[in-house]
Amino acid sequence: MEKIAITSEFIKLDAFLKFSGLCETGGEAKLCVEDGLVSVNGEICTQRGKKLRPGDTVELDGEAFEVVGA
Repeated sequence: MEKIAITSEFIKLDAFLKFSGLCETGGEAKLCVEDGLVSVNGEICTQRGKKLRPGDTVELDGEAFEVVGA
């Protein structure tokens, strides 16, 4: 599992998908979330504005990332 460091208290799910490189654009991130392709902490998440904090994990297309603090 790759770790992605954030410097703020939280990052929204759609922004994290772009920041981590899982999605190339915000539009692609929005569609992946709305289509139920993204899981957060092991559960499907359809809220693209969900706040991710250090310790949360995100999975898409078999790739897993952990949010960590800087």
